[in-house]
Amino acid sequence: MNKYEVMFIAKPLEDAEVDPIAEFVSNLIKKNGGNVEKVDRWGKRHLAYPVKKQADGNYVLINFEADPAVIKEIDRVMKIQDDILKHLIVKIDE
Repeated sequence: MNKYEVMFIAKPLEDAEVDPIAEFVSNLIKKNGGNVEKVDRWGKRHLAYPVKKQADGNYVLINFEADPAVIKEIDRVMKIQDDILKHLIVKIDE
């Protein structure tokens, strides 16, 4: 298994409303055979430019281990989530 991190920007909701979104992504990773190492919530930040007509967003960073074949499925599911404005999955080199 390789190490990855996924950074996503959720809609500018209250902090308590962002927790279920982070939990959804964590469960998605676990359901596809991955192992979540750390979930880091950065909080609400102002975006450099509007994304989907939103000027602010809640940043969340998740470090995890997974097989390379799982990444496509995680990416596909995150793209269709309405509460996630943007996301990026990056492989971490050791």
